[in-house]
Amino acid sequence: MRPNLKAMIFSAGAAALLLTALAGCQATESQPEAVGTTAAAEMRGPEGAAMGKVTLEQGPQGVLIKANLAGLPPGVHGFHIHEVGSCSPDFSAAGDHFTLEGVEHGYLNPAGQHLGDMPNIYAAADGTAQADVFNDAVTLAAGPDNSVFDADGSAIIVHEKGDTYGADAGAGGRVACGVIERN
Repeated sequence: MRPNLKAMIFSAGAAALLLTALAGCQATESQPEAVGTTAAAEMRGPEGAAMGKVTLEQGPQGVLIKANLAGLPPGVHGFHIHEVGSCSPDFSAAGDHFTLEGVEHGYLNPAGQHLGDMPNIYAAADGTAQADVFNDAVTLAAGPDNSVFDADGSAIIVHEKGDTYGADAGAGGRVACGVIERN
């Protein structure tokens, strides 16, 4: 018995179309829905003085975070996303570093790092600091567990000293804070 050539061609074409459609869906699902979403944090010192701005932009692989700061003590400073979108009264309301439950701190910690851990920034002698940091652990998308826009929001904190990148941050007090808000 000879197979129907038209039926075979139709079946092969339909299968190819289905595979192409599935591949297209898979590629779309791997891209964050929020690509292009932007946010910002207006940074303030403990007494309320303006200290610059941190902007965030969702890309397909994570969030690009740009800091343009002034009024910092010269030297190295820890720079983190914190778990609560509040800076009052003394920046302690921002809580700990943003992360998922059970995750430890530090780039050099074999047990992992917080989602909000980021590289230190450096302030020049005049107190200004500019930095571009890429964080692939967080998102600006609404809903996921790693979203900075969870129920209580998130904040950016600049610490008085540099982060050690170990299990103990060692970055000291908080010298600037800004609540992350959608643009």
